[in-house]
Amino acid sequence: MKKNISSIVPKVVAVLLILVVIIIIFKFAPNFIKNKDYEKINITINNNNVTKKLKYDAFKNEKNDIYLSFDDLKNYFDKYIYFDEENNQIITTYDKKIEVFPIGKKEVLINGVNKEINSEAIKKDGKIFLPITQMSNVYNLDIKYIENSNILLLDSLDRKLIKADVNKNLNVKSKDKLFSGTVAKIKKGEKVVLIKKDKKWSKIRTQNGYIGYVKTSKIENETTIRNSVTEKQNNDKINLVWDYYSEYAKAPKRDGTKIEGVNVVSPSFFSLVKEGNGKIFDNAGTNGKAYVNWAKSNNYKVWAMVSNNSYKETTSKILNSYKLRTELINNIVNIATTYELDGINIDFENMYEKDKDVYSRFIIELAPRLKENGRVLSVDVTAPDGGETWSMCFNRNVIGNVADYIIFMAYDQYGTGSTKSGTTAGFNWVETNLKKFIDREEVKAEKIILGVPLYTRLWKEENDKVTSKVVNMNNINKTIPQEASRIWNDDLKQYYVEYIKDNATYKMWIEDETSIKNKISLIKTYNLAGCAAWEKDRETENIWQIIAEGLK
Repeated sequence: MKKNISSIVPKVVAVLLILVVIIIIFKFAPNFIKNKDYEKINITINNNNVTKKLKYDAFKNEKNDIYLSFDDLKNYFDKYIYFDEENNQIITTYDKKIEVFPIGKKEVLINGVNKEINSEAIKKDGKIFLPITQMSNVYNLDIKYIENSNILLLDSLDRKLIKADVNKNLNVKSKDKLFSGTVAKIKKGEKVVLIKKDKKWSKIRTQNGYIGYVKTSKIENETTIRNSVTEKQNNDKINLVWDYYSEYAKAPKRDGTKIEGVNVVSPSFFSLVKEGNGKIFDNAGTNGKAYVNWAKSNNYKVWAMVSNNSYKETTSKILNSYKLRTELINNIVNIATTYELDGINIDFENMYEKDKDVYSRFIIELAPRLKENGRVLSVDVTAPDGGETWSMCFNRNVIGNVADYIIFMAYDQYGTGSTKSGTTAGFNWVETNLKKFIDREEVKAEKIILGVPLYTRLWKEENDKVTSKVVNMNNINKTIPQEASRIWNDDLKQYYVEYIKDNATYKMWIEDETSIKNKISLIKTYNLAGCAAWEKDRETENIWQIIAEGLK
């Protein structure tokens, strides 16, 4: 019996020792933990500690402003942040603001207004750094530096924030497991930020900025400090018609006119002045103001067109200069205000492929200036594949991301310069390119407006020579002979006509109610933003009803 007792005693002692060790670990471990990671400034963005992912360590200057690198700002806040080498300045955009930080100067230009700041953008070891603690207004942030924990908290003010109380002295665990490291110790009644919770565990942020887990049963009194800010979604499909008139004519008089189903008109009010360094030719005038009044009386929004008039050299000069881009943007904002426009439609064509990125810069820098005043920005682009100056000059991904809408001008599949007869806008070609916008270019479908043509071309083939002329939809029946047979092409979803006259062969791929109806069906299929028709006065009377029905 004594032998049995003597063999049990060591086991009992061992178990007791283990229990004592566990109790000591749970009770005293927080007092002994020292996390070496917090010896350098830790950056927490929206409750995610990104310190180890930063390309360059954050640092503090003598004024206690904390700096982040250009590369890290680009990664976490502004993928379009830009170093303007010519003027030695940083340009950053966010929502309704465009900010310019001259390197080495304690100032920032916000939407054209100069403001002094405590610390300047600097270059250090060949890298650019900006004082993030001076940029709360730039990126709409709540910024707080906690000195005793060496943590900089960066919270977006458009994100939801919930706080809660803890009902017991707690150890904050590194994982949602009982047997995990302790990252902090908090006391009963302390307020914490509630990041997420489930039945057993809640992820929280302490007042000192540490992030970890506590039992859900230990938190109470949840309070929503602010709700997330979401963009208002427009469920109505855009039904736009361009109203083009040349720079040599006055704005059209539309009094007494009603266009069924249309909710946006885009008159060609403005264009670049050749060699004008950002000046705009204003072709609105008194008639233009009357046009705007007519539109608003019919509840149409007015997105006036700004064209580059295909001035390739003038456009290139402006795009490649921040100063000239700014001049043009200021002029656009001014005319939008003067004529009380609801939006701007940018129609720049015939540009150098090498200017693709600076054209994107122009759109990036224009967008916040228009958004500041509640105005819509739409940008016209061509199909993704084509010539250098016609197609390859657009970065559709950037434009689609930055602008409110990107308008796919889905026509001129075979255009003026074609040496082969063909359709203006075959259904299969339109759909194929729409898929490229969405899949390859990664443009959100709900931002794409599909442009449709209210015209076609009559092709003439004679002596191995191919020529064409534009025929408006409302003149097609007058142009082709009555006896000519119309043959349906199911791939193109349109009728085809071919006939011989005076030893020449004539061909036409007809744009009519049927072809337009089929193209409009793609808007529903791919959940696009709407339709844009080029252009007013080329249509047949019933086309507006066809489009309106297709958009329902």
